[in-house]
Amino acid sequence: CKASDVLKYKTGWCYAKSHLLAALLRANNIPTGFCYQRLSCSEYKKDIYCLHGLNAIYLKDYGWYKVDARGNKERVNAQFNPPIEMLAFEIRENEFDLPKIYEEPLEVVVQALEKYKAYDEMINNFPDIELLEIDNKSLKKNI
Repeated sequence: CKASDVLKYKTGWCYAKSHLLAALLRANNIPTGFCYQRLSCSEYKKDIYCLHGLNAIYLKDYGWYKVDARGNKERVNAQFNPPIEMLAFEIRENEFDLPKIYEEPLEVVVQALEKYKAYDEMINNFPDIELLEIDNKSLKKNI
């Protein structure tokens, strides 16, 4: 699922939606990066984690501001309300925000989108990172 597929089919994974939003904002000279949360994906499969893709937009009056293009549904209410960030998912135990704003999408995300075309394939192969160590200053990862 590419960013253009989101336009074509009017649906897509959070990753592709964040890629589309970045392309649209950058085309309008709005600085935009990619952010990720590592979340429990238990709604799809027990005891697994996956990355959730979102964006950071540079707003002149507020600095970098995270936004979530995934779309709302029952119990999911992401809003654009600077300076308050209202993302789709609150971080729970054993989940976390990756602390960096990336200029390009993570390679593990791009590879998953290119390799897994069907819904059933993707839910069994969500992109994720293995945590090696977390502290207040750094996140070491093995992708």
